[in-house]
Amino acid sequence: MNVLLISAGSIVYAVGINGVIVSQGFLSGGIMGISLIGHYLFPWLNIGLAYLVLNIPLMLLGWFGVSRKFMLYTVLGMVMFSTATGLIFPKLPHIENPILAAILGGIICGAGVGITLRSQGSGGGTEILLVYLRKKLGLRMGAMSFLSNALVLAVAAHFFGLERALYSLIFMFVSGKVMDSILTSFNQRKAILVITDCADAITAQILNRLHRGATLLEGTGAYTGSSKKVIFSIITLTELSKMKELVFDIDPHAFMVVNDTLEVIGKRHGSMQDI
Repeated sequence: MNVLLISAGSIVYAVGINGVIVSQGFLSGGIMGISLIGHYLFPWLNIGLAYLVLNIPLMLLGWFGVSRKFMLYTVLGMVMFSTATGLIFPKLPHIENPILAAILGGIICGAGVGITLRSQGSGGGTEILLVYLRKKLGLRMGAMSFLSNALVLAVAAHFFGLERALYSLIFMFVSGKVMDSILTSFNQRKAILVITDCADAITAQILNRLHRGATLLEGTGAYTGSSKKVIFSIITLTELSKMKELVFDIDPHAFMVVNDTLEVIGKRHGSMQDI
């Protein structure tokens, strides 16, 4: 599955780079941005090959600072990214409006990077640094990608003009948002709080019917002063309707709160050892 995700993400990313970004003369940030600058200044320079060579220092950071398992898949991702970018040149319809082109390029490239990062590796580049920072500091990858790429974009603006850099900024912003959405939405979890007088019966159904864990918290009603048990559980989005059904079938007077989660780590929901 990891190899499939890396392959699919690399192909999608190459379509965005060669089909939209290069054809529009847009810029990017990070290692790919440096590769694009080199290609624009020296058209004979292959973008994929330049990208692969520039990744070597970051490979060392990932090997010693993230995990060797992550880097093994990342090396595969680098090769796939570089090969796809060097070989895939789709003929997409030309978009006259540069803003629309920047949005489209951001959607395609962000989807490609997001799909790749759904594996246990990455496509290389600044994603290695971002995974390192996410692991050590818990920073969001899309936002950090946007900030780290701004430096390269500022240098590129000096060579190619501010207007092109601003269009490229739109591309990078959209790409970061799409990447974050793909990383979170496919693994979205819901945090459930249930205040009920039938906590034991509901908890048994959560364990046996949904096969999810639950934690019982002690609560006190502020108005009545009576003791209440509060059920806390983490479920998937597809399990939400089943959760509502079993809760209110047992206790029609239950009080239920559903919250979105940013990230869930532990047990069957994911592990820091995955990266």
